[in-house]
Amino acid sequence: MNWLIKSISFIFHPIIMPILGVVFYFSKSPRFLPRDIIEAKLISLSILTIILPILLYFLLKTIGKTKSIYLETTKERIIPLILNVIICILILLRVLPSNQIIELYFFFIGILISNIICLVLAILKFKASIHMIAIAGVIMFAIGISVHFGKNLNGSLALFCLIAGAIATSRLHLKAHNNTELIFGFFIGLVPQLMVFQYWL
Repeated sequence: MNWLIKSISFIFHPIIMPILGVVFYFSKSPRFLPRDIIEAKLISLSILTIILPILLYFLLKTIGKTKSIYLETTKERIIPLILNVIICILILLRVLPSNQIIELYFFFIGILISNIICLVLAILKFKASIHMIAIAGVIMFAIGISVHFGKNLNGSLALFCLIAGAIATSRLHLKAHNNTELIFGFFIGLVPQLMVFQYWL
C-alpha cells in the first residue's frame, strides 16, 4: 500500500501538471491548429516545464541546495520557485505570447501568479502544498475550457477531482503536509486561474 501512495505523489508530480493542462487544451479545443505548431509547442513546453526543472533540481542537489525532489522544507523551496517563476516568464514571452493561443497564455499567467504566491509563503516559512497548487490549477483551467467552448467535460473534470483526492490523501499519508497546507495549496492553484477567466472567457 505504501508503494502505491508514494507512486501517486511521484506520478502526479507538480512538474507534469502544466503540460497536462496544455495536452488537455489541445485535445478538447475545437479550433484548428496545424499539427506542426502543436508539436512544436508541446516539445518546447516539455523541455521548459519538465526536462529543465529536473536538470536544475540535480544541479541544486549537487551543490547542496535541495535534498529531495519533493522540496520538503521552505528553505529548499525558495531557489526552485524563483527558477520556476523565471521559466514561466520565459514561456509567456517566447513560447505562448498573448497574440497566439490566448487560453494557454492566461493558463500560464495563472501558473505564474500561483508560483509567486507560493514563493512569498515559502519566504514567510509557510509550506503550501505544491502538488495541490498544480492539480487545482489544472482543474480550474479545465472548467474554463468547458465553459469557453460550451463542451460537456464532466468526465474529465471528475477524473481530475479523483486525482486531486488521491494526491491529497498521499501527501497526508506520507506526512508531507497537514490539512491546512493542502487547503491553502488548493486555493493558491485555483484562485489565480479563476481570476484570469475574465480575460479569455
